[in-house]
Amino acid sequence: MEPSSLPPLQQEAAALQQEITKLKLEKGQILEQQLQQMQGKLNQILQADIQQLEDRKKALQIAVEQLERRQERIQVEMRQTFAGASQEVAVRVQGFKDYLVTSLQDVALAAEQLELIPKAALPTPPAPPKPVSEPARGRNIVETAAPKPQFSSQSFQEETRQIRRLLEQYRTTPNYYGPPWQLRRTFEPIHAERVSRWFFNLGGRGAVRSTGTRLQNILVASAVISILNDMYGDRVYALILADSPERLGDWRRGLQDCLGVERADFGPDRGIGLFESPESLAQKAERLVKEDELPLILLDDSEEMVSLSVLQFPLWLGFVPEPQLRRERQPMDWFE
Repeated sequence: MEPSSLPPLQQEAAALQQEITKLKLEKGQILEQQLQQMQGKLNQILQADIQQLEDRKKALQIAVEQLERRQERIQVEMRQTFAGASQEVAVRVQGFKDYLVTSLQDVALAAEQLELIPKAALPTPPAPPKPVSEPARGRNIVETAAPKPQFSSQSFQEETRQIRRLLEQYRTTPNYYGPPWQLRRTFEPIHAERVSRWFFNLGGRGAVRSTGTRLQNILVASAVISILNDMYGDRVYALILADSPERLGDWRRGLQDCLGVERADFGPDRGIGLFESPESLAQKAERLVKEDELPLILLDDSEEMVSLSVLQFPLWLGFVPEPQLRRERQPMDWFE
């Protein structure tokens, strides 16, 4: 190559080098602009997706809240229309069943006392031998005079000690698996106070203040039944008076739970009778007294007016809600 041609070539190489450098700069700027544009578009897409997810989240939260409120309404409606109604129907059916049983017992008792044919029209048959039936509740067949409880008398010191011992036993060492007719539930001082007052202050004839619920009143009555059963055995018959089949059903279930008795123990010739009519109860109590048995009359706190025919017997326990509800309904005081 000739020397005279070198400068123009160098100049061209220098120009090319400048062009290359310029192109590189433009390429870097273009790439940077494209990258920025892509990042901007990506940010927009991400923001849109995030906003869409947040909107869906809010919509789902609202839907969940609506479903929860709907679930609560459905549960309330189910309790009101199905569960509550079913429970009420079950209680009424059971109460009506108990009422029918008691009514049939009353009819059978009344039928035994009817004379469908005058005695003068019938020849006098020879007296058949009296059959020996199976005793109810394992009753002792030995005929003895009916006991006459006088718990407030000074001459009954042994009975007083026995009652106090049993109350202390029920309160401090309850026997949840004891034999039937013995108290099986937790006995608090408030219950012991009611029972002690009824035995010693009222002498087994009078009313005490209600404990607030029928179940607690049944617990007090169960303790009385348990003590009398321990003292007098199977001669004690509990006769409960309430003004509705539902309340009688509560008494039956409560006594079964507190005393460990069974359905077979409720009946005209068993240990417990349920009555909605004071006349039927008094008739049954009179029959027991004639048979030298010991009826214990229990009055539910719903009984505001009690017939004197019920209060004439030696043992009766009533429950009244509040002292201010005492009225001059009977010739004897409701409260001690």
